[in-house]
Amino acid sequence: MSQMIPIAPDDVMIRAQDTPNPLAIKFIINYSLKDVGNATFTSKEQCADMPLAAALFDIPGVEQIYFFQNTLTVTHTDELPAEVIKEHVKAVIKTRLTLHNPDFQATSETVDRPKPDRSGLSPELQKIEEILDRTIRPGLQSDGGDLQIVEFQNNNLKILYQGACGGCPSAMMGTLDAIQGILRNELKNDAITVEPV
Repeated sequence: MSQMIPIAPDDVMIRAQDTPNPLAIKFIINYSLKDVGNATFTSKEQCADMPLAAALFDIPGVEQIYFFQNTLTVTHTDELPAEVIKEHVKAVIKTRLTLHNPDFQATSETVDRPKPDRSGLSPELQKIEEILDRTIRPGLQSDGGDLQIVEFQNNNLKILYQGACGGCPSAMMGTLDAIQGILRNELKNDAITVEPV
């Protein structure tokens, strides 16, 4: 359902939250930004037809934006202080939200369904997805990120971090160790290794 209706800047409520990634800031908005799934953009060219997303790349140091439901996560290079970036992002949201279509689809997006159809996956991969849905993904999503399984072969699981989790020291070390430990424990297989791609 598209919200392409006039929205007064004073009606837009935005809360900025720091994330475990010191170079990522999560913004929670009282309007939907992405009705279905999630999407990541790493350049202005990828979202040239989306005024809100494209304008965010005009902020010095912004290198990635991630849309998920009513949240926006902005990853930056620390070129500007975080507080300055927060103010710039809030200004862009307030002035461009009326032009934003939350029904957009991006070529890079991962469609996220409440109950994904994983019947085509191997039983072992189905079990891994279920474990991640139950234990890891809720925490990542609450911090403005997510993960996607890329491949599972010879007890080696390759994952792709999304949103604030990409490049985050916490994701690369602590979360990676947690995923590996949980999978080894729940699958009773100490040979499982997990690596980001």
